Amino acid sequence: MIYDALIAPFTDFAFMRRALAAVIALSLGGAPIGVFLMLRRMSLVGDAMAHAILPGAAIGFLLSGLSLFAMTTGGLIAGFAVALLAGLVSRSTGVKEDASLATFYLASLALGVTIVSIKGTNVDLLHVLFGNILAMDDPTLLLVAINATITLLVLALIYRPLVIESVDPLFLRTVSRAGGTAHLVFLALIVVNLVSGFQALGTLLAVGLMILPAGIARFWSRDITPMICIAVVSAIVSGYAGLVLFGSVGGMVRQLFPAPHLEA
Repeated sequence: MIYDALIAPFTDFAFMRRALAAVIALSLGGAPIGVFLMLRRMSLVGDAMAHAILPGAAIGFLLSGLSLFAMTTGGLIAGFAVALLAGLVSRSTGVKEDASLATFYLASLALGVTIVSIKGTNVDLLHVLFGNILAMDDPTLLLVAINATITLLVLALIYRPLVIESVDPLFLRTVSRAGGTAHLVFLALIVVNLVSGFQALGTLLAVGLMILPAGIARFWSRDITPMICIAVVSAIVSGYAGLVLFGSVGGMVRQLFPAPHLEA
């Protein structure tokens, strides 16, 4: 019984193994980003950026259909554009950065939904908004794995200034000029991981795998390194539990509504 519920779906179905691999890769890349978002009081920025990538991905969909390369490229361009525009507006006017981000992400969400609705069906719209982790193919999984690897390597390079700025930004400004560069690189990592999550979880849920495990880790540790480890483990366990639940529900549905026997 336990084997059938916890292990059999992954040994029997290749798409479940790909989904589990995607969950692990997204957790390794996104959970550390979520910890720093929480420590820097930027949790809502992650949510705003998740919505900001939608117009670019929607334009990629409008031009090329459900093309991985087109939607990823469009999402990256839109995410970086919104981040730069929000920063420009906040520095050239009296509007705070959080207010400008909120304005841009609401406009981006509405624009993206409109673009998808022009060409796509309700199924396409649901795929863009909520993703479909069980439909992960090899190129998408490879992209997610590459993004997670890049994220971990870059975080290792900017780890010290990120930690210091999260704890005492004034001290960092007095001893080093690396804070501004680290902040811009960190924003780029947010966009990259949201694009990865967009392929599996959609624009509405991609940020959840970043923020929720970070919130769990905050209850268990006050040190940053253990907090990151706990967040990664929490994200992997949560994703695995979701896949197991889906497998159990799918098994119940197959028992209640068996497919008709097809003879050769």
